[in-house]
Amino acid sequence: MRRIRLEARPVPSRAMRYLSPLVAAALTVVVGFVVFSALGRDPFAAFHAFFVKPVSTVNGVAELLLKASPLMMIATGLAVGFRANVWNIGAEGQLILGAILGGGVALYMEGAASGWVLAVMVLAGAVGGMAWAAIPAFLRTRFNASEILTSLMLTYVAALLLSYLVHGPWRDPQGFNFPQSKMFDDALLFPLLLEGTRLNASVFLALAVVAAGWVFVHKSFLGYQMRVAGLADAAARYAGFSANRTVWLGMLAGGGAAGIAGLAEVAGPIGQLTPSISPGYGFAAIIVAFVGRLNPLGIVLASLLMSLLYLGGEQAQMELRLPSAITGLFQGMLLFFLLGADVLINYRLKTLRPGRPAAAGSAA
Repeated sequence: MRRIRLEARPVPSRAMRYLSPLVAAALTVVVGFVVFSALGRDPFAAFHAFFVKPVSTVNGVAELLLKASPLMMIATGLAVGFRANVWNIGAEGQLILGAILGGGVALYMEGAASGWVLAVMVLAGAVGGMAWAAIPAFLRTRFNASEILTSLMLTYVAALLLSYLVHGPWRDPQGFNFPQSKMFDDALLFPLLLEGTRLNASVFLALAVVAAGWVFVHKSFLGYQMRVAGLADAAARYAGFSANRTVWLGMLAGGGAAGIAGLAEVAGPIGQLTPSISPGYGFAAIIVAFVGRLNPLGIVLASLLMSLLYLGGEQAQMELRLPSAITGLFQGMLLFFLLGADVLINYRLKTLRPGRPAAAGSAA
């Protein structure tokens, strides 16, 4: 009986590494046609409703940019750590803490009309996200605890903290007993860019975060250290680069960006603190970072694609009466095909004859 092994390629294709996200997106669309047919829907009508109709109006394009903004901010921060094999999976919780601290400043400064308060809110959002990310960073560097598990579990703690605040001390006394804070003053919200839409100036903040991420990764010595640590940990240690500093930088970069994204949500389209301020941006941004190849420009494009999946899922629920899980299905398929493409880029299938030993360097 023939066996199939994965054999490492001598030189993985660089071109395919950058083309593979397009291949993954195309395969996702193809399988989407099959899924729509299996659900008894016209696949072409479903494709139009999912991918075309959401951006067929000015308001649709505005919503696309609005939802892409937090995704590109979080993914840019996460990519800094991912490049160095620092796996921050708790960006959703860091987003919530950024919203809590930034929103707390807005509630405390109620009535203030000065523009500097919004800048303080952004700073507080970044500090909140970084503080929450510092917990798994400390546990990793001090006790060698997995940052994957600790950052993920802290997400649920953050959600419970937010729920406590909006049900308790920060609940709006004039809010008819709904679990929500007071609405923030108009002066403490990001100004709208297009009348009649929800698109606001936080999109420029997102672009600024992406630009800062590009400068850090490609133009700074610390960014160079992060890249070296990701490519060869032994070489980084030999060069004297601190492994603990790499962990702290990776975690704090992701936490700070996620915290700013959380503040941008509550000081933008939401305008207050509520029990749920994110449809899962912190988790979706992980997919965005990898689809964008951990490159800031690629992350911008990948965030637009992921934003379209969110909008398409909402449109499919209303027009095709499909379940809300359809969005998660497409997100999962996109990541699955991307990871599959990565395997074939780095390895090739090799058929072994019976009794023939596996070649050196092959992987099961």
